[in-house]
Amino acid sequence: MESELKIYNSLSRKVEKFEPVNPPFVGLYVCGPTVYGDGHLGHARAAITFDVVFRYLKYLGFKVRYVSNITDVGHLEDEENESGEDKIAKKARLEQIEPMEVVQYYTNRYHDALRQLNIIPPSIEPRASGHIIEQINMTQKILERGYAYEVDGSVYFDVVKYNQDHDYGKLSGRVLEELMDSGRSLEGQEEKRNKVDFALWKKAAPEHIMRWDSPWGQGFPGWHLECSVMSSKYLGTPFDIHGGGMDLKFPHHECEIAQSVAAEQKEPVKYWMHNNMITMGGQKMSKSLGNFITLDEMFSGNHKMLEQAYSPMTIRFFILQTHYRSTIDFSNEALQAAHRGYQRLMNAFDILEKMEHPGNDKAEDPAEDDKVNQWCEQCGQHLDDDFGTPQLIARLFDLSGRINSYRNGQLPLSQISAATFARLQQTFRDYVETILGLKQESAGSDDITEGLMQLLIDLRQQARANKDFDTSDKIRDQLAALKIQLKDGKDGTSWSKS
Repeated sequence: MESELKIYNSLSRKVEKFEPVNPPFVGLYVCGPTVYGDGHLGHARAAITFDVVFRYLKYLGFKVRYVSNITDVGHLEDEENESGEDKIAKKARLEQIEPMEVVQYYTNRYHDALRQLNIIPPSIEPRASGHIIEQINMTQKILERGYAYEVDGSVYFDVVKYNQDHDYGKLSGRVLEELMDSGRSLEGQEEKRNKVDFALWKKAAPEHIMRWDSPWGQGFPGWHLECSVMSSKYLGTPFDIHGGGMDLKFPHHECEIAQSVAAEQKEPVKYWMHNNMITMGGQKMSKSLGNFITLDEMFSGNHKMLEQAYSPMTIRFFILQTHYRSTIDFSNEALQAAHRGYQRLMNAFDILEKMEHPGNDKAEDPAEDDKVNQWCEQCGQHLDDDFGTPQLIARLFDLSGRINSYRNGQLPLSQISAATFARLQQTFRDYVETILGLKQESAGSDDITEGLMQLLIDLRQQARANKDFDTSDKIRDQLAALKIQLKDGKDGTSWSKS
């Protein structure tokens, strides 16, 4: 099937026309969380980003298989040096419970947070621990092809040997010689031939809880291996889109490419997509840095950096109003502005759903009719341009202004045709609900305030239309006495606290 969708491919560093490997089928794989703690705002960004990708691909008519994994083994404390305890095993030891109790508890909490964010579950959600046999088989295949070596029960990928035949670093832009010359030490890793080599299989130390039998003795798989195994198992090779956070580009995704090419002798993925980071004071939000706010804390407001609680839909809107390849810097002011924007959009949606068109087949103002149709058309064009959600939201705000103008009488609804009005309603249903995944939340105090203010604005507008300026001025003046200012503009009336 034909589509106008274009995607920025991290591998080519270009925006490319999306052409699936086997249309109309699309395979989408996204790296999921390591479940040893609660999900935070950074996890939400990746989940929301690729939820919109999943939703839009389905909207375009593609048959999408979306795979997102759960990492429940192999992710060590020191990722760079592949040393230290397994993160989940450490949590289990500290809490004196089984590792899989840790996994199940935090997986359940992660799922609950995603449900509140209105994220559609993936088609398949495999766990690393459920694919040990496949990871052993891929390791054996890489050994047979000469791109790995075994030392005392551990198996390492030979990056230098691989780079003689292929291009290690092509995704991340890293240069092997510079990595070899970097200050990174081999201390504690003397069994490696080169410090850039990475583990496919690690020998389990006596105290290591999570271990499996293998041809090389008891051990556990390397972190990078699971995604190569599970993506190829469920999506084949090559598949269409591999997504994840920008911080996974190196070493995780670079290593994925290397081990997959070494095993299968072909590229594993056609399009690589990476969402950028959420930062706090310019620094990446992450568990390892300790500067994160969990989603549960966001929803409850129970964190020292939060001035209030923020609803799931406010958080979703906050993330979608920035392009997925740009950074988002956390601030209470930005979240509060996102809440107002979300309310404005959903209020317009509600108004539109309740509005009735007079039924004229022809527009009384062809220019107005053309403008509304143009904005509706641009909604899809913005998403086709590398999932441009901020541009889409800007067009929806343009349409929201028109909806408010139709409702308060500034513009007669008869200026547009019945067909254009139907298209306007469908555009909001498609792009606000189906693709952006925004929905109405139960009314809290902020929602009630928004609703009451909109009622007063409508009453004032009706009074002005009836030339009842005494009532109009009274509403304005009494709001001003409450330190609320009204501002009349071409897209209707807005309000703010002075």
